[in-house]
Amino acid sequence: MTLYLVGTPIGNLGDMTFRAVETLKAVDLIAAEDTRESRKLLNHFGIDKPTTAYHEHNRREAGARLIARLLGGESIALITDAGMPGISDPGEDLVKEAIAAGIPVVPIPGPTALVTALVASGLPAGRFAFEGFLPREPKLRRRKLRELAGEPRTMVFYEAPHRLDDTLADMIGVWGEDRQATVGRELTKQFEEHRRGTLAELVAHFTATAPRGEIVLTVAGGPPVEVELGDWRAQLGAALAEGQKATDAAKAIAKTHGLSRQDVYKAAQELARPAPKDP
Repeated sequence: MTLYLVGTPIGNLGDMTFRAVETLKAVDLIAAEDTRESRKLLNHFGIDKPTTAYHEHNRREAGARLIARLLGGESIALITDAGMPGISDPGEDLVKEAIAAGIPVVPIPGPTALVTALVASGLPAGRFAFEGFLPREPKLRRRKLRELAGEPRTMVFYEAPHRLDDTLADMIGVWGEDRQATVGRELTKQFEEHRRGTLAELVAHFTATAPRGEIVLTVAGGPPVEVELGDWRAQLGAALAEGQKATDAAKAIAKTHGLSRQDVYKAAQELARPAPKDP
């Protein structure tokens, strides 16, 4: 009765570990994001085990079935199409459910796109913030970028190639065109590329040359934020005016400025309170 989180190659099959192969050969069942895609990997390494689908669209029903089988004494390996399960995918939910049910969870480390891109970016890697995918809606994406304006650590994002231009343009609009960044593309594959430069230089390049393949965007952290009472209150008021919930706005502002979330939430309640009517 064990749930194994097995890391698989993000492109180059040579990155598969011996331990990963041994684990997949030993378990009773392999839960995969895309069973057809995973079958190519399993066939390559001579792994003949039953598979079942576990992905974003069936995670509740499939997750319940997997937990039941684990509690019944079976061992199950969770894999994704590429990389470590549980990072920007529903594997996180299955891990929580397994822990809650008292099921042992054992990670089998493997390649991850975010670390691969980070260490090759040339940007500080001692401390970094992984932000996953930014919101698709432009308004929400720009709001998130404003929340990260004061983040001093290197930031790592996943992005789809068809949204890269818009994301870079929004970053320029919020952070300025001189912020250093790196676009990692097709990592570990034949046409791997690490394009480094300012946000403006990256926009110019990828406007002229449409990006292909999966992308990891690594961006330098911002300068220290000078905290003034009026500044964060103004940002809080703007966030509330955009329709953001007081709790969410307070959390973001408090994190950006290093303030007490409770104090900022009180301020949000005051700002949201309707002004008294004239007698």
